[in-house]
Amino acid sequence: MAVNDSGRGYSPTPRGTGEPRLDHRPIEARKLGCLRESCVKRVLDIAVAATALTFLAPFFGLLVLIVRLDSPGPTFFSQRRVGRHGIVFTLWKVRSMYEGSSQSLHHQASVDWFDERRNGRRYKSDVDPRVTRVGRFLRLSSFDELPQLWNVLKGEMSLVGPRPVMDYERCHFVGWHFEREIVRPGITGLWQVSGRDRLSAPEMLALDLEYVRSRSFWLDMKILARTVPAVLGELRSKRASREPELRPQPRA
Repeated sequence: MAVNDSGRGYSPTPRGTGEPRLDHRPIEARKLGCLRESCVKRVLDIAVAATALTFLAPFFGLLVLIVRLDSPGPTFFSQRRVGRHGIVFTLWKVRSMYEGSSQSLHHQASVDWFDERRNGRRYKSDVDPRVTRVGRFLRLSSFDELPQLWNVLKGEMSLVGPRPVMDYERCHFVGWHFEREIVRPGITGLWQVSGRDRLSAPEMLALDLEYVRSRSFWLDMKILARTVPAVLGELRSKRASREPELRPQPRA
């Protein structure tokens, strides 16, 4: 946070335009408030992650069976991601691709996604030949993200925060983009509940910055409350888009 001539803090608007928003509290009070919110957020993360992992244990057992019956290979998949303060950590997911699938397709798709001269759309999993039948449902329902509760418990992630990126995505960051690394990355966030894959990379980064600069306990609660409806909306949208393909075609 910057300091003006009066010794008070201010922060730019979420989108980085217009007049800065003045924060009339003393710097010390602002820091104390941030520390308090950070502690509350961490306690919430631990409580929810520990409870969810306990109650979801039978569900994870079912996932192990379903994923292995669908395709050979391990149930869980690990990936190196960039977290808070640029520290790399191991992120866990339920495997949704065939074992041994190349990451080159995702690498190129990420390059295109961060290129503002292109259409800004992500490579869709429903046309990705590397994704298994069960994997398509896991991705649409976001069930593949559930193992990240373990990352939350370890303190590498939070329930709510910016999307954790890979190193070859981070290399496209410039200037203010790195401000998103002030906080822990999240399982869900503003990007996930605001359109997800329908948004471009610059739009995702703008939403991340908006979250970082206006984060609070109540904003986290609102995002968590919107997460399930957002996932269900994605499922309904996908089902509606597939209905014309599933209808029997009239004979000539």
